[in-house]
Amino acid sequence: MKILSAEQIRKWDEYTMLNEPVSSIDLMERAAESCTGWLVTRRFKNRRFKIFCGKGNNGGDGLAIARQLAGKNIIADVYIVELGSLGTTDFQTNLSRLHAFPVPIHFIQHPDFFPALDKDDLVVDALYGTGLNRPLEGLTRELVLHINDSAATVVSVDIPSGLFCDKPTVDEAVIKADFTLTFQILKLCFLFPENEVFFGEVAVMDIGLHKGYLPEITSYFELVDLQLVKQIYKPRKKFAHKGTFGHALIIAGEKGKMGAAVLCATACLRSGAGLVTAMVPEEQFPVIQISLPEAMAMSQQEIATIDWLKYSSIGIGPGLGTQEEGARLVHGVLSHYNKPVVIDADGLNILSRNQELLMELPPGSILSPHPKEFERLFGESDNHLERIQAARVHAQKLFVYIIVKGHNSFVACPDGEVYFNTTGNAGMATGGSGDVLTGIMAGLLAQGYLSKETCLLGMYLHGLAADIAVQDLSQEALIAGDIPNYLGKAFIALSS
Repeated sequence: MKILSAEQIRKWDEYTMLNEPVSSIDLMERAAESCTGWLVTRRFKNRRFKIFCGKGNNGGDGLAIARQLAGKNIIADVYIVELGSLGTTDFQTNLSRLHAFPVPIHFIQHPDFFPALDKDDLVVDALYGTGLNRPLEGLTRELVLHINDSAATVVSVDIPSGLFCDKPTVDEAVIKADFTLTFQILKLCFLFPENEVFFGEVAVMDIGLHKGYLPEITSYFELVDLQLVKQIYKPRKKFAHKGTFGHALIIAGEKGKMGAAVLCATACLRSGAGLVTAMVPEEQFPVIQISLPEAMAMSQQEIATIDWLKYSSIGIGPGLGTQEEGARLVHGVLSHYNKPVVIDADGLNILSRNQELLMELPPGSILSPHPKEFERLFGESDNHLERIQAARVHAQKLFVYIIVKGHNSFVACPDGEVYFNTTGNAGMATGGSGDVLTGIMAGLLAQGYLSKETCLLGMYLHGLAADIAVQDLSQEALIAGDIPNYLGKAFIALSS
């Protein structure tokens, strides 16, 4: 699913009105109905509803919600912020319709008119929508701060008021919603970690915008969802054998960090690689042979004499260390191997200390830094959007794929596209999760998936396995070693 700008979303509304066809007021009614249904289903009926409306179309949504709730015998107090204008045509139409129902309507002209709010109140924020392009000021700003200072539960319509749709928000006068009911598609602002305090739990409400619009527009931001990964996933054929699925080489581990090598190699096997060899310090062979009898072991001292043609893919970095031996291994790979390489953890730190090696990366290689590793590689960013744009620039410059890990991990591609993952949970915030991702991607590359396919499918499977695991284990109890054990159920979910 493409991620659209505020302007593109506005044009999608227009396209729907022209091609369905449907009037703007009826489209607003449809949007309001989706919110009203959600509010009723969530069993908020016993709360005191207070709906705050601006005079734009977002406020019109709020008025329609108030009327629809009244039709279900739920009476909400409506508060309209008076800023001088009459409001949009659809706002005025819904205000006229609302007068036919026993709904108290209050006009706020001064902070003295702000209602008291407590924990039993359900506030519906319908002040401003996605079209906002400057910080809130004056009366509306004070109202937002008043709502934020309360203990009320807050539900925002489409987007929390004061939050920018397409760019970072630096002002503190933004509604802090517990829930956001956003229309049709996820907005870019909900993918910025610094905005988490504002939007709470996000529900995407399908309001029936015309599907014919999406193929006609261009967006380099996109979500990785089940529909997309099902198109990538390749089920096995009956007459396949281990050679069909490639031979992956995992270069990882040093004394005290062999767990990273085990996690990475295990995930590589669980992701479907036909053969896996773990290149580790020779004295650490027993760790691999006992922990993972399905894998072969090779000494890191053999890097100079290795037959590179044997290996369909290479993953390097987890637990490798950043001293001379680790740097020698990374340099050895980049000097001799011309297929895409997956580089993570200490491998990335070695690259950051030896920036000239970036130009030696084989085309299509995959780098998977967390934000701090990304900064060491490519410099600091003031916000997440800057980080996304920097990743995009460097992916194109180096012709590599850069996965920046976190909630809604994203991959910047050499073609300029950026994909955000939709699986995963906070239980993955534990040591070793990144090592597992490296193994999954090395395993997928070994099986013949292209680099872009590997990134999209790998991120999705990694998060999906963790999502399935927490149903049994909880987010708190999840450890990285659990994720490979649930990859089987993740694959089953793709094939069902």
